[in-house]
Amino acid sequence: MSEAVYDVVIVGSGPGGYVAAVRAGQLGLRTAIVEAGPMGGVCLNVGCIPTKALLHSADLLDEVKEGKRFGVMVEGVSFDLAGAMKHKNAVVKASSDGVNFLMKKNKIEVVTGWATLTGRGQVHVKLNAGGERTLQAKHILVATGAQPRPFPGVPFDHTRVLSSTDALGLSAVPQSFMSIGAGAIGIEFASMYRAFGAEVTVVEALPRIVPNEDEEVSAELVKAFQRRGIKTMAGARVEGIDTSGEHVVVSVTGTDGKTTAITVEKLLVAIGILPNTKDIGLEAAGVTLDQRGFITTDGYMRAADGIYAVGDCVAATPWLAHKASAEGILAIEHLAGLHVTPIDYGKIAACTYCSPEIASVGLTEAKAKEQGYEVKVGKFPFSANGKARVLGQNRFGFIKIVADKQYDEILGVHMIGPRVTEMISEGGLALTHEATGESMLQTIHAHPTLYEAIGEAAHALVHGAAIHI
Repeated sequence: MSEAVYDVVIVGSGPGGYVAAVRAGQLGLRTAIVEAGPMGGVCLNVGCIPTKALLHSADLLDEVKEGKRFGVMVEGVSFDLAGAMKHKNAVVKASSDGVNFLMKKNKIEVVTGWATLTGRGQVHVKLNAGGERTLQAKHILVATGAQPRPFPGVPFDHTRVLSSTDALGLSAVPQSFMSIGAGAIGIEFASMYRAFGAEVTVVEALPRIVPNEDEEVSAELVKAFQRRGIKTMAGARVEGIDTSGEHVVVSVTGTDGKTTAITVEKLLVAIGILPNTKDIGLEAAGVTLDQRGFITTDGYMRAADGIYAVGDCVAATPWLAHKASAEGILAIEHLAGLHVTPIDYGKIAACTYCSPEIASVGLTEAKAKEQGYEVKVGKFPFSANGKARVLGQNRFGFIKIVADKQYDEILGVHMIGPRVTEMISEGGLALTHEATGESMLQTIHAHPTLYEAIGEAAHALVHGAAIHI
C-alpha cells in the first residue's frame, strides 16, 4: 500500500526548516520534515545558540572581574571552560528538545535520515535506523543550510585548524588564538576567547574588520579591541599556513607590505560558508544553482516547479537565522495559496555579540551616498548615557542614524555598545514603517535606559545636536 501524499516535505530542520514546518502545521498541511542530525540544524546545535551561551559566560567573567568598581568584592576569580561548556550543552539540548516538542504539537512527522530529491514531488530518505523510504509530496522545501568553508588548500584538522563548530568544543583555553576572517563569527570567537584568557589576533583581507558594518562602527570596535588586548590586522593577506609543527604558523602580509610569521595554538578559519547542496538531486529536479552552489529562487522562495528553498543554502541573501525563519514562513504561506509579500532584505537587522555588541539595519552612510542619497546623520555616544554609566559600559559605543536629507526618511540605524542587539528592533521598525527622524524624535524614550540614546541620536539628526552632549 502506497503512502499518502504530503502537502509539503521539508528537508532540513534548522531555523528555516523547522519554522516552516510549524507554519505548515498551523495551516493544516500534511507535513513531514527530514533531518539526519539533531533537530534545530546548525543554529541551535553548533551555531547561534551555543556561541551566545559561551559569550554570556565571557561577559559574566568580565563583569565579575570588574566587580570592585561597583562595590562587589570577589576574591580569586577563575574560569572553568568545562563548566561553560556544560552550560552551553544544556542550553543546546533544551533548544533542540523544544523543536521536537513543536513538531509533535503541530503534528509534523519527523523522518530521521539523509534526503535526496529523486524528481519533482519525490524525496528519497536513507534512514538512520536502517532501510529506505520514499516520500511523495505536492511541494518540497529545501532547507539544508551550509557548512564552514576551509581556507584554500588547508583543510580543517579539527584540533589546530578549526571551524566554528570545532571552536565550540575545545577542552582547554588556548594560550594563543587567531581568527582568519573578521565577520560576525570570527569577531565573536575572538571576543570570547580573549575574555577566557587567550592572546588573540584577528586577520581580515578587506580594509576593515566587520566590513559589512558602518565604517565608524568598525573604527570604534578596533579601539575597543585594542583596549582589550586583541590585535586586529585589516587589509592583510594570508600568504600561507604551516601545520607541520606542534603549533600553526600563519604568514601574514600587512598593509605595510611586510610579511610576518605568527605562531598560534589554535587557528579559526571564518571566511564564509559552503552550501549543503551537493549530491542531493537538486539539478535533476530542475533546481538552478549559482557558480558557488547556492540555490537561486524567486521572490517567493520558489526554486523550481513545486520546489522551494530557504536559509543559508539560498543565493544572494544574508546568512542569518531570523532571515531563514522569515523565508520559511513566506514559502509555506505562498505554497498554501495565501497572499504574501516578498522579503525586503535591506531591512533585516544583523547582530554581532562581541564585547562591545554591534547591531545594524538598513544602509550604512557610505552605501546611502553610493545610492545617490543626500544624507544627514545623527549620533549619540554611550559615554553620555546615564544607564551606560550605571553599568560601567560607557567607555565605547554610540548610536548612529542615517537619513535622507530631503525627506527625513530613516535609511539605516547602526549601533555599537552595551546590549545594542536588544535595541536594534526599534531601527528595524523604523525602516519597515518608513519612519522619519522627526517621528523617532517624537517617540519619548524612557529614562534611564540605554535605548534613550536612540532618541538622542534622533534629536541630533533633526536639530543638529543632541540634548545631553
